Amino acid sequence: MAKKLGIKPIAQNKKARHDFFIEESLECGIELKGTEVKSMRQGKVNLKESYAIVKDGQVFVQGMHISPYEQGNIFNTDPLRPKRLLLHKSEIRKLGAQVQRQGYALVPLDVYLKDGRMKMSLGLCVGKHLHDKRASMAERDVKRDMARMVRNNQGE
Repeated sequence: MAKKLGIKPIAQNKKARHDFFIEESLECGIELKGTEVKSMRQGKVNLKESYAIVKDGQVFVQGMHISPYEQGNIFNTDPLRPKRLLLHKSEIRKLGAQVQRQGYALVPLDVYLKDGRMKMSLGLCVGKHLHDKRASMAERDVKRDMARMVRNNQGE
């Protein structure tokens, strides 16, 4: 069976984009078991409360929930087990140094299938304060109103 080329989105972490300023994002692979891959291909993954940590020279994602595969029996794994992310050693050192600074966190942004392989977009983020969230919502409302006005003026 031939692998399909291109990118197929599996899951997004919309809450991360709401709660954090994304300073930098990078693509990494995910080390998974067989039934986890099958379940993720069906879209049964949740990134809402997930985060990544640098531990012993490796990066692990915690809190990413992958529902057990229905046809898998004894081969199903713990849905919340930590999954290792596949990055180059230099990238891991750079991320580890940046996470040590005050206020930075590694947050999974989305999971997608790229050329037949599961990939994750990992963001180096800084937390937003309440007033930042309000400003973002107000800015989004202004953009929406302006687009609506432009659309109405073009119809006339």
